[in-house]
Amino acid sequence: MTNGHEISIGVSLFFAMLLVAMILCLAFEEKLHAKKSVIVGSFAVALLLLGGLFGLLPFSEMELHVGDADIHLPIYIPAIDWGVIAIILGSSLFVDVTAKSGLFTWIAIRLTKASKGDPVVLLAAYGSMTVVFSAVLNNVTAMIIVGSLTSVSLRRLGISNKLLGFLLIEGLLTNVGGLLTLISSVPNIIVGNAAGISFATFFLKAVPYVAVTTVLTIALGARLFGIRRLAGAEEQADALRLVASFDENDGIDSRFRFWFGVVSLVAFIVVIASASIPNTLLNDLGMGYVAISFAILALLQHKATADRFYREIDWDLLSFFAALFIVINVMEHAQVLHWIGLGLAPILELGDSTGPGVLLVASAAASSVTDNIPLAAMLAKILSGLDLAADSPYWWAVIFGANLGGNITPIGSASTLVAVTIIHKSKIQLSFADFVKLAFPYAAMQLGIAVVYLLIAF
Repeated sequence: MTNGHEISIGVSLFFAMLLVAMILCLAFEEKLHAKKSVIVGSFAVALLLLGGLFGLLPFSEMELHVGDADIHLPIYIPAIDWGVIAIILGSSLFVDVTAKSGLFTWIAIRLTKASKGDPVVLLAAYGSMTVVFSAVLNNVTAMIIVGSLTSVSLRRLGISNKLLGFLLIEGLLTNVGGLLTLISSVPNIIVGNAAGISFATFFLKAVPYVAVTTVLTIALGARLFGIRRLAGAEEQADALRLVASFDENDGIDSRFRFWFGVVSLVAFIVVIASASIPNTLLNDLGMGYVAISFAILALLQHKATADRFYREIDWDLLSFFAALFIVINVMEHAQVLHWIGLGLAPILELGDSTGPGVLLVASAAASSVTDNIPLAAMLAKILSGLDLAADSPYWWAVIFGANLGGNITPIGSASTLVAVTIIHKSKIQLSFADFVKLAFPYAAMQLGIAVVYLLIAF
């Protein structure tokens, strides 16, 4: 029931068709030459109008009475999850400012020198670094930093023939690293907030899977791409001489900003984890407040030129999110989510021993061919209506599936798409089918471990 009117199946089906149309447009984003925000924004505008014409939206409920004042909110304002928007905006700003200190480049080059140029050690170092960077940065930024350094390093070391293997493994590991913390990826933020999973709980649950999968992915990559240890003292000496020419201080303009970046990054992780502790002021203010606060703190170093960081904010992503929340809200009122939930009922009825695994694989398959953010948002909304506990394996099935599905195809996630772009810039041929063929063993292994882990740990 909405606004006192029964919603017909025909109306729900009509809105469901519009939802499918939007998802297809997102899947063919590059073919349409349109940004995500424009695509979803157009559907949001149309759906709000249609929702009003069909009498689906509760306009009267948007008139709030606070004391003696009446506050009138447009229907689309409370539909947006502003906490999620604040986390993404604040975290992005903070990371962008911190990256300018040269901290992440310094870490990358130090690891390169520590490897002494040995290909296997270098692969392990870059793979581990990709996972950690993906956990504290966004996946795309992590891939750009590590991928760019990889291209330069392998050429200097004379092993550019191994570049495809390195870049592919790094691209796949961005999505594994994206599972490490609550703020590592957008699906984590959406589903984690809906489930009420704390930062500390999320990390403790995710770290065993991420650690095991990272090691096995690197080991499998070294084997399948024929990446071998250096043989002989002469090869080792040559490689050591070459990596010694790397200067980790090249990207550091100010020692103060560098150490400020180190301290603030550690403090950010500690404080945002503390925001998950119940019955505390930080918990009441939320992680979005923490993210925005640290962004402002970081910007104080650049107070006269802060506008240049505002220009670098991914406004397309933020606008996309705002519009997506509106679309999901309209779909809820049109009972489209109700019908999708009924479609998921057979999976949920399989029980905790089988259902989560099936949902994980289904989520991964869907995420491999379209944007994982709408999928995560819809499933989070549906699961929220089932009164599941925060530790239910179904929440984690969506989290694992939405993240790992990006490793099946090159369009499954933005970071794998960046990896393919760097591969092509390096004049290495890699078609869509080639990517799927090369990535399949890793994706199958990662999904298989995830299904087993759901059975064991939840």
